[in-house]
Amino acid sequence: MNAFSIYKRIIRFARPYWKHISGSIGCTIFYSLFSGVSIFLFIPLLDILFHPEKMQQQAIPDSLAVPFGLESLLGNIKDALLTFVFSGTQMDALLKINLIIILSFFFKNMFGYFQSFLMNYAEEGVIKDLRNALYRHLHNLPLAYFSNERTGGLISRIVNDVSLINGGISACFVTLIREPLLIIVYLGLAITLSWKLTLISLIVFPFALSIISLIAIKLHKERGVSQEQLADITSVLQETISGVKIVKAFGMEEFENKKFNRYTRKYFDTLIKITRIRDIASPTTELLSVIAGAVIIWIGGQQVLIEQSMTASEFLGFLFIIFQIMPPVKELTNVNNRIQESSAAGKRIFEILDTEPSIRNCEKPKLLTEFTSGIEFQDVTFAYNGSEPVLKNITLSIKKGEVIALVGSSGSGKTTLVDLVPRFYDPIKGAIEIDGIDLRELDVKSLRDKIGIVTQETILFNDSVKNNIAYGLDNCPMDEIIAASKAANAHNFIMEIPEKYESTIGERGVKLSGGERQRLSIARAILKNPPILILDEATSALDTESEILVQEAIDHLMSGRTSLVIAHRLSTIKHADKIIVLDEGRIVETGTHDELIANQNGIYFRLFNLQFRQ
Repeated sequence: MNAFSIYKRIIRFARPYWKHISGSIGCTIFYSLFSGVSIFLFIPLLDILFHPEKMQQQAIPDSLAVPFGLESLLGNIKDALLTFVFSGTQMDALLKINLIIILSFFFKNMFGYFQSFLMNYAEEGVIKDLRNALYRHLHNLPLAYFSNERTGGLISRIVNDVSLINGGISACFVTLIREPLLIIVYLGLAITLSWKLTLISLIVFPFALSIISLIAIKLHKERGVSQEQLADITSVLQETISGVKIVKAFGMEEFENKKFNRYTRKYFDTLIKITRIRDIASPTTELLSVIAGAVIIWIGGQQVLIEQSMTASEFLGFLFIIFQIMPPVKELTNVNNRIQESSAAGKRIFEILDTEPSIRNCEKPKLLTEFTSGIEFQDVTFAYNGSEPVLKNITLSIKKGEVIALVGSSGSGKTTLVDLVPRFYDPIKGAIEIDGIDLRELDVKSLRDKIGIVTQETILFNDSVKNNIAYGLDNCPMDEIIAASKAANAHNFIMEIPEKYESTIGERGVKLSGGERQRLSIARAILKNPPILILDEATSALDTESEILVQEAIDHLMSGRTSLVIAHRLSTIKHADKIIVLDEGRIVETGTHDELIANQNGIYFRLFNLQFRQ
């Protein structure tokens, strides 16, 4: 996708703000007109002060006749203005022109203010909508996408890349409208004074635009590189802050400092290169403009001093007007650069928005309103991104109300198997059914509403205890939250915290112990009251006392529910209805604890003896 196509997609996000943009464009037109009037009025002001005899002359001299049919229009406007100004005494004319100048600058600045406010509203609205669209789309992407992307890189795109879009929007709806309008107004005024000098002043434009187009191509490439490097910085920063305890424990502060310095140095070098490329456009344009200005002064001086076809005030006014054209021209030369920068950022943004979620509802999904019979794995095979299969030909039947324990060494496929049930991934072969319906035919939200998950790595949010327990539930009664906390053995420690259920627990619950965090997550699952429960090594990282409390909470949670339990501590699954032993992605043993322990050649017997050999 080329830069222009990307930029058009960015502009589409401005459609909801067309009223603000239209108002801004209208204000831009009036701003340009009053800018021209405020500048043009300095010519009669000079005439009043230095050439009072001109108060009797309102017509454009024949020697300055304007070609291309503009003489009548521009001449009539000028005649009407000068007739009004020069009527009366010299002091009357001076008073009138001063009042008109004040009014002109007042309206110019008033329209400039409204133009800026309306456009900023639209710009910030587009930025907001883009960020919201990115954030919303990220939630629709499967877990596999996040496994392949760095967290810092995604944050950089949402925060930094989206911010760069701002300049591209104003370039389209402000710079490309206001600056050409100003140029047209100033050129129109210049033509009324001397069309020959005006044509000479235009010689600089083709040179400037050709040079700037070459600069913009190089800038687009370097901007893309800089955004990638900024994503690297964000990623390193996120990893270091998240793992600050390990960094300090291993004394790696200096190592991390040097690594961070390498990334910031690369980013610095790229920004300097971008600045050098971008900033060369402005002085190049200015130099060409000054050269043209010197030529204009030379030729115009001849018309004043030798040919006497222009008065000194007209020539000074002409120079003033021509040099007022230079800022808009210089601004226009930067438009392409800003558009290229926005396109480079937009490319990285649309890479996310164009990623199609692999887990989605079918055309007419069925709602899972109630879980009635069981879960069936039918010859299921699964692999991550085309790699070797992690699960191979899994056939498994789970009846409603059963407690199924999954056992095996690390990497045997236990977590992958349970991740298929809430449809975090889809199998590449075979099918998984709930109540006889293929998961791919069910509405994803209705499926996940029936499943509660408690993992070893407890995920909590920097919010109150109450809101963490009631996560996903609107207006949940407080007595239900307390009942869930009591069932999870969490109520007592919550009441010991200074602000109790209103206490903020910090990012990822850092203000709580591991056992306390786990009991909060169990309370959250109890409050959700799902018929299907997944426990992924929920007690493996806890000390003995915390494990007892958490295990009691888990027993409350599992009561009356269909449960899939992954456990390294085999003592916690002795009473499971069925134990599934996995090895290298295959089911190698199935049975109760007593049945499996009787097979002294089996993997379960070996794992049990390793844990309880004393």
